[in-house]
Amino acid sequence: MAVAAERYGIRGTVANKGSYVEAYAQGSREAIDGYIEEIRRRPPERSVILDIEHEEIDHEPFEGFGIIESEKEYGNIFVSPDIATCDKCKAELYSKTDRRYLHPFINCTQCGPRLTILDTMPYDRERTSMKDFPMCKSCSDEYYDPSTRRFDAQPVCCNECGPEVYIIGQDIKGADAITYIRRLIMEGGVAAVKGIGGFHLCCDARNDAAVKRLRELKHRPMKPFALMLRDMDTVRQECDIKEGQEEYLTGWQKPIMLLEKKEGCTISELIAPDNLTVGVMLPYNPVQMLLFDYPDGIDMTDCLVMTSGNARGAPICRTDEDAVKEIGGFCDAILSHNRRILIRADDTVTDWLFGKPYMIRRSRGFAPLPVMLKAEPKRQALAIGGELKNSFCIARGGLLYASPFVGDMADIRTVNALKESVRRMCGLLEASPEVIVCDTHPMYNTVTVAEELSKEMDIPLLRIQHHYAHILSCMAENGCDEGDRVIGISFDGTGYGDDGTIWGGELMICGFGGYERVGSIEPFMQVGGDASAKEGWRIAVQLIRQGFGEQSGEVCEKLGLCDGKTFRLQAMMADKRLNAVRSTSCGRLFDAVSAILGIRTASTFEGEASTALMYHAERAVKRNGSVRSKLPVTMTADSETGSGFITLGTGEIVTELARRKLAGEDAELLALEFHWALSELIRISCIGLRERTGLDTVALSGGVFQNRLLVQLTKTALEKAGFKVLLHGVIPPNDGGICVGQAACGALMKM
Repeated sequence: MAVAAERYGIRGTVANKGSYVEAYAQGSREAIDGYIEEIRRRPPERSVILDIEHEEIDHEPFEGFGIIESEKEYGNIFVSPDIATCDKCKAELYSKTDRRYLHPFINCTQCGPRLTILDTMPYDRERTSMKDFPMCKSCSDEYYDPSTRRFDAQPVCCNECGPEVYIIGQDIKGADAITYIRRLIMEGGVAAVKGIGGFHLCCDARNDAAVKRLRELKHRPMKPFALMLRDMDTVRQECDIKEGQEEYLTGWQKPIMLLEKKEGCTISELIAPDNLTVGVMLPYNPVQMLLFDYPDGIDMTDCLVMTSGNARGAPICRTDEDAVKEIGGFCDAILSHNRRILIRADDTVTDWLFGKPYMIRRSRGFAPLPVMLKAEPKRQALAIGGELKNSFCIARGGLLYASPFVGDMADIRTVNALKESVRRMCGLLEASPEVIVCDTHPMYNTVTVAEELSKEMDIPLLRIQHHYAHILSCMAENGCDEGDRVIGISFDGTGYGDDGTIWGGELMICGFGGYERVGSIEPFMQVGGDASAKEGWRIAVQLIRQGFGEQSGEVCEKLGLCDGKTFRLQAMMADKRLNAVRSTSCGRLFDAVSAILGIRTASTFEGEASTALMYHAERAVKRNGSVRSKLPVTMTADSETGSGFITLGTGEIVTELARRKLAGEDAELLALEFHWALSELIRISCIGLRERTGLDTVALSGGVFQNRLLVQLTKTALEKAGFKVLLHGVIPPNDGGICVGQAACGALMKM
């Protein structure tokens, strides 16, 4: 801030108040405006701006601009996320004259682990896992010397006093351990590597045989693997870089970012089969840097698979015992170290939309940075989050602290990880929740956890409808106030509806005080229980039945969805309501369209069929540009009951898609038309709701809006129609973000 003040000729002071920074600034109106905008757009290195409040006051003239010490004001607590290794430390890492030459745990005040090593607040060495490593005299001198780059750097250490790397189960340590793993990788092996927030599974991403073997070992036939590339030169060689992405890839958070593959990309096709993009990150800790570059004579690859080290359904491993038990069978050796990980932090994953990041999974480098509530909170709240992609959230003092990604709650190991993380985060934030908030689904493991915690803490339990929580998370992220209302479009996979059916393609009028469900996509029968979420052909069969009547069996066979016997079984189950429920799930609609167009009839991982549908549509855009749909775009409003409930004509769209697919039309063009038609349905329905309510702000949330093409089409259409569109950015639109909406509701709702 002092640098920005000098640039604009500002006089005044700046002081750290503990939970915020306070600056006095004197100058011309133009200079003050420029100063504020400079701070907002280019904040100080490794800082995050939650909000900027400014007011005019009378003050005696300042002579210049100075940094002053202030007494700490207690209130909000900020726990730093883990920070990627800075350029200065990287230079020292490879400087033969530096005493930290090749030190796998090099760090300074500007970088290194934070959240993952923290036991309790305040953040001092004796309250971190670094207390296990007493500082040598040289490190201690730096730690206590304000003139050094390591003054008060809690994880400070060196080759003499820091943690040590080793191969689990073998007497191989230090430099020999790193060389051992590098050689194993280049010989086609698979390694597990302990990092800052957990273990990764790693192999040479240019070696088809190694990647294929890792897929087989991990029972992961299609889901893309994340990549770690040596440097930006390698990234530019393999991927197309959009404006702004390089700055983000090389910044202090270093997430996995989805980048478009270049034509002629030389990375193994098995990394992300049939995908236009690949998830890429750069090395963000010293161990990873040393895997790529080490003076041992090994000709090392510049591209590694670096995927989360966990068994399917389980949280990422963080201890040696976890790694041996859970992923020991997936790898040939495990490179570990003896610095304890206290809180798991998987890698953050982002897409890129409208020139900025669009979050998919929020974790390392971001959590637990809070979202600021604009409204005045009434209480502290603990929100347990969703069943899939779980993260939880603590509302305290007007801030919403979303946790690192935890995982899917179908596995008891992940449930236990959630409980442990909740207790630790409440302690770190000195939180005393006055209400527990959870989903309304009666069978979710997260709900069971919430019920247990409610009894344990002797505080009320508040159950919030799933899709309402999605919209509230978008509203909270975008700074909506307590009295604000929006048109909420909540499209996702499945959520428990107030009427006991499955919801997932919902139109709502939402505020922090409650919601009204005012529309949905056309309902269909979802047959097959859990299997229907993985096998889109089942949904397709029911949609074909609705559109083709007596011809539907023949149509299903021609489309390759199922044979006659299977069709009759599916029809009987739907008619007799056997393992069948009425559904408005937009995620399942996407799966069905993917099956009808012959793209994916089933998914081996969540979102596979719908993501493949998006990629087909994006290929059509590349070939043909934007194409207006010839599909029918209709909606109806219930006039019989007087409710005006809107039903989007998605069934008619599916019927026409099937007819045109049977006529031999191109699947990629049809996929694009489907996306366009759905965006048009949203636009038309929002115009109708604006006429009814006077609202002109639309919030888009839910896992379906992870689909960047649908977001682009919908936002563009709505803005042309005069709407203000609220999107997610730093909070995922998928179930990983609903904890923020739950927490906001718990903090603000009248009880």
